[in-house]
Amino acid sequence: MPSFDSSPTLTVWRMLLALAVVFVLLATTGWTTIRHQRTPGQTREEALIAWTQDRVGHRALPDPKAPARTVAAFFAAIGPAQGARLADTHPLVVGNLNGVPVTLRYRANRESLSRALAAERDRVDDPRLTADGRHQAVRRVHRFTSLMRPGRQILAFDPTGTGRTAEVLGDLDRAERVSVIVPGVDTNLLTFQKTARRYSAPAGMADALYAAQRRADPRTRTAVIAWADYTAPVGVGIEAAIGRLAANGSVRLVDLTAALPGDARVTLFCHSYGSVLCGVAAPRLPARVTDLVVAGSPGMRAERAADLGTRARIWAMRDTDDWIADVPHMELGGVGHGADPVAPEFGARLLSAAGATGHAGYFEPGTDSLRNFAAIGVGAYGRLTCASADSACLGGISGGTPA
Repeated sequence: MPSFDSSPTLTVWRMLLALAVVFVLLATTGWTTIRHQRTPGQTREEALIAWTQDRVGHRALPDPKAPARTVAAFFAAIGPAQGARLADTHPLVVGNLNGVPVTLRYRANRESLSRALAAERDRVDDPRLTADGRHQAVRRVHRFTSLMRPGRQILAFDPTGTGRTAEVLGDLDRAERVSVIVPGVDTNLLTFQKTARRYSAPAGMADALYAAQRRADPRTRTAVIAWADYTAPVGVGIEAAIGRLAANGSVRLVDLTAALPGDARVTLFCHSYGSVLCGVAAPRLPARVTDLVVAGSPGMRAERAADLGTRARIWAMRDTDDWIADVPHMELGGVGHGADPVAPEFGARLLSAAGATGHAGYFEPGTDSLRNFAAIGVGAYGRLTCASADSACLGGISGGTPA
């Protein structure tokens, strides 16, 4: 006779428990979904069709799904003049294509932003728009105008639906160390930067981290990427409780880290649901990713740090009044994200987040959390402040250099 543990009865109970968790989420937060709206201007699908029909001489353009090294070789072969022509003609493709020289991507995305801004300005005056639609159009005009300000380096831009983008601070081509910020729920074009609560948005997080790294070590050439180039969950609903969007975003994150120019060491700073994405991506990250830092994490889809399948050092922190501590750290039937990364048994290196307040305060200037982020970002491990007084998080590290 089969035991209860191996019987269909246990499977049924697990399914019921998973469904119960889902219904609790729906009852307390509502059913939140990604709403795709038809935006003015050329869609990505239309842009890809136009790309496949173009040529440079008799040479076909590379498949957008080709490895970054193939794309890089193509652009090196055709030269800067033809590269600039492609950026101006096919900005939505070139601006989001790994392997394209970063300065050419900046150029292409400025062109895409210019086109999107013109289309959105026309849309504001469309009498068929509802009041809410006009409000959203005005907000998009303001966002696109801001992203086009002189000096901004936009590494990715797609206005489709709620939109995606990524911005670089510093010289990515010459950087010795690159930091990538992976944000969590409610990340889209309109929330990419904020005036109020500035450091809770990806652009503000990057500004704070870049400035802190410059203070920590002015001699090290650093670059910071505010990476909002994935579709994030909307609100703390069912999409935030499962791993579908994290799995989709992890592919984009792995492709980005593999395609970064030069040989800089890379650190990922993963906040909230962004840490779920980083956990899913971990086994496929290139060796240049040496550190993976999570803050306010609901889990990384692993029971232990060793299960993440990466050689990168795993760091974790949570401030004392972060509500994420009250979220059940479990995974059952695809719901939930697994063990708590700040639990001692998980095995991460635990860092102090003193001074941070709430779930979105980790990048606030003056906090231990931001100082720790900056120290890891520049490789100054000896300056880290552990979560406990015994410096347990520095095991195997001496003299500021990993052993």
